[in-house]
Amino acid sequence: MKKSFTLIELLVVIIIIGILATLGFVQYTRVIEKGRIAEARTNLGALRTQQVAYYQEKGAYAEVSAVKDDLACGLPRGVCNTSYFFNYTCSSSTGTCTATRCTGGGKSPNYTVPTGGTTYQITLDVNGNWGGTTGFF
Repeated sequence: MKKSFTLIELLVVIIIIGILATLGFVQYTRVIEKGRIAEARTNLGALRTQQVAYYQEKGAYAEVSAVKDDLACGLPRGVCNTSYFFNYTCSSSTGTCTATRCTGGGKSPNYTVPTGGTTYQITLDVNGNWGGTTGFF
């Protein structure tokens, strides 16, 4: 008598492998996105340093927006740049700088917004406090 696997046993194994592969892919994309967040954290840290220096020199915080860049930081402002995963803005009233994940026009691949969700942001104020969308900072 020959020993072999039945069709049901093979289907069960294929289904289990499929489930494990799906879970692995989801975890993989999360790890990759966390790596991209390192770009934002590094650039926000540099912007914070520049904000503090600007405040000490001029007595007010700098503005970094789509129309103005008091810090001349060279980072993408208001629109996404193909060299970065985020665009950056800084408030002249509080000194808080924000990195917003690009959903189009940024460095490939852009962030795919989940159904019913929005893109995420990471913020850093002049006191060194991190904030933003829960789960990303």
